[in-house]
Amino acid sequence: MSLDLRKKDTDVKGIAEKALKNDDLISELVKNLKSQEETVRYNSYKILLHITEVKPDVLYSSWDFLKDMLDSKNTYWRSSSAQLLGNLTAVDSKNKFEKIFDKYYDLLNDSVIIACHLASNSGKIVKAKPNLETEITNKLLDLEKSTHKHKDLIIGGAIEAFNEFFEESIYKNKIMNFVYNQKDSSSPKTRKIVKEFIRKWEGT
Repeated sequence: MSLDLRKKDTDVKGIAEKALKNDDLISELVKNLKSQEETVRYNSYKILLHITEVKPDVLYSSWDFLKDMLDSKNTYWRSSSAQLLGNLTAVDSKNKFEKIFDKYYDLLNDSVIIACHLASNSGKIVKAKPNLETEITNKLLDLEKSTHKHKDLIIGGAIEAFNEFFEESIYKNKIMNFVYNQKDSSSPKTRKIVKEFIRKWEGT
């Protein structure tokens, strides 16, 4: 059963439900992540992203395929694999993420789209792997020293991530100081995220 993924208004959830009952469709979608047809590639990515959010264990067997995509010269391929791998940490029973940790977080120096997504998704990863809280927190706090052209925007993603695990964090003071330092950020979006974070967590 082959999918028609050339339509821009593809039914993501509908196809995801079919794919969850058909291993061949899952395989087709994974292969499509490297499709030269951008609409097919993007639709396949959106469907797989949904699957990793509702039933991530289905894609865990594709970990190595996705991991190898992190080395691609194609920005979209790197971005897709980073997003999907981040979601798969929820079912990473073999601790495969720990083995690619440095390569994964090197992407904070990549394109602004990849870096922002990776930063904001880090909260989800900490929730899945609390043993990595220290390492991930330090990576995000170190963004203050970054020379990335869009550093302030990426920091906004980091604060969104902190919001997900701040309540349980053992680094509340460090995180709150970091957030306060961004009050005059050059990014309007980040300034808004900062205000919301302080309003929610100040005094806790």
